[in-house]
Amino acid sequence: MVNTNPLIAQPPKEVPLKKAPLIRAIAQVRFPPILSIEKKDFVASFQEAIREKYPILQPEQTQGLVFGSQGVMQIAPQLTWRFVDLTNNWRVSLAPNFVALETTAYSSRRDFLERLESVLVALNNSFNPQIIERFGLRYIDRLVGQDAKDIGSLVKPEIAGIAATEFREYVQQTINESLFIMPEGGEQIIARWGIIPAGATFDPDAIEPIPEPSWILDLDMSLSKNREFSIEELMSESNRFAERIYTFFRWVVNDEFLRRFGGEL
Repeated sequence: MVNTNPLIAQPPKEVPLKKAPLIRAIAQVRFPPILSIEKKDFVASFQEAIREKYPILQPEQTQGLVFGSQGVMQIAPQLTWRFVDLTNNWRVSLAPNFVALETTAYSSRRDFLERLESVLVALNNSFNPQIIERFGLRYIDRLVGQDAKDIGSLVKPEIAGIAATEFREYVQQTINESLFIMPEGGEQIIARWGIIPAGATFDPDAIEPIPEPSWILDLDMSLSKNREFSIEELMSESNRFAERIYTFFRWVVNDEFLRRFGGEL
C-alpha cells in the first residue's frame, strides 16, 4: 500500500495480479484535424503498418459532442476507422483528430506501451501530425459479486465510503469524482469510483453495462497542451503516466486487494 501522497510518491514496485479486475485500458493522442484521414486511400499505409496485429477493419460514423457554455452541442459526424485484432480484445481507433489504443485483455504495462509505440510510429509515417493537443491514459477496474460486497476490506476507508456501511445493500448507485492537478507539469488525474447498478454505466464507450451491480475504479490521467509530436517524448510521457496511475491505484487498494486478485506479496 502507498501511504504517502500518491501525486508525488515514488512509484512502488509492480505486483502482477493473475486475476486483475482491470476491464479496460485506453491511451489516446489528440491532434489538430487531418482531413485526409477521412479518405480511405490515405489510410491504406496506416492499415498496412498495423494490419498484422489488427486485421479487422470496422469503419464507423461517430457523432461528436461539445460541452460548452450553451450546454451539450452536437458537431458534424466524423468517420472513425476501427482496427481490431482476431480476439476482439484489442482495438486501434483512427479519426481525423485522434488515434487511440484500447484493450480489454491487458497483460502488462510493457506489452501495452510497446503496442502504443507501434501505433504512433504508423501514425507518424502515414500522416506526420507534427503537433499534439492532448495525451491521455486511462485504467478502469470493475469488482462484482462478493468482491464488490467486500469493498470495505479491499480499499481505503475514504474510498470505500458509503459502499462499506451496514446498509450497503440498499445503495443502488454512488459515484464519486475527484480532479487532481499535478504539482508540476500541469497534468490532471480524474478519479471516479463507486457503485453502479445492473444494466447501467456512466460511460458507454468504456464501461459496458452488465447484468449485476458492480464497483468501479476509473483512473484517467491526461495533459492538454499543444506540443511537438515526438514519439520519444510521448513514450516517456506514457511511462510516466502509467507509473503515476499505478501509484494512485496502490494508494487506493490495500494488501488484501492484491492478494484477492492473485498478487504475491
